[in-house]
Amino acid sequence: MKRYGIILTTTIISLAFAASSWAACPQPRKTKAAPANIASKDMTAKANLANGKKLYNKSAKPLACKMCHGDKGDGMGKLGKALKPNPRNFTCSETMKNVSAGQMFWVIKNGSAGTGMAAHGKTLKDKEIWDVVKYVRESWVH
Repeated sequence: MKRYGIILTTTIISLAFAASSWAACPQPRKTKAAPANIASKDMTAKANLANGKKLYNKSAKPLACKMCHGDKGDGMGKLGKALKPNPRNFTCSETMKNVSAGQMFWVIKNGSAGTGMAAHGKTLKDKEIWDVVKYVRESWVH
């Protein structure tokens, strides 16, 4: 009986560790900072939330954002499981409190070296990127 208890405890701890490393919060990153004039910019007031949702879920090219960042913005998308580091978990307030709207715009437009985040600046217009930033920030970033 003791043996089964040890096995069960070890299994639970292993699963908890695996889950915590997958959707870690906070998520340390060495993402290049956006230039100051971009990092301080916030054009989300004029952005289109509905279009941002559409782009996040279906239309962004080369891949829809949700494929890596997940339906819930938690970084647990179908393709994100294969990426190291894991995709950004937008629901992690401890991480996201230091990520400005301008920084998000910069990363979506230019990608992030050393991660799976592709540059979308050639396929999305700046207005569309701001739409996505608005959707992400209003849906998960608090």
